[in-house]
Amino acid sequence: MNLEKVVFAFFIVLAATLNFGFFIGDIDDPSLHHLGEFAAALIVNLIATSLKFGDRSHMGATQLATSLVAVLQLVAAAIVWAYQVHVVGAMTPTVMASIVSLSGGAMLANFVSLILLIAETVMFRR
Repeated sequence: MNLEKVVFAFFIVLAATLNFGFFIGDIDDPSLHHLGEFAAALIVNLIATSLKFGDRSHMGATQLATSLVAVLQLVAAAIVWAYQVHVVGAMTPTVMASIVSLSGGAMLANFVSLILLIAETVMFRR
């Protein structure tokens, strides 16, 4: 068993599940979308992205691209959230819907990364 592959797969799956957990619920209800879960999704996505650097295969490059898309979406959502809370001063349903929508884009990128991971595992030959 290759420990590096296990850690890599662990963080890809964890990133997808945390993002999915944040995404689920009424899109515009701030009480259903916890900041801590969002922060965990962002941090785990950053870790998963850092683990993808160094893989020089075509599949590795594609997985890095999907991970960068997820991180970009989550960072954009974090900027919107921080601006709304710290500059405007109140979270509105419309803004929460935008944040959750950005998280949904990241979740889609995480699922593509999962599909690529499964495809790479199936194609692996000893």
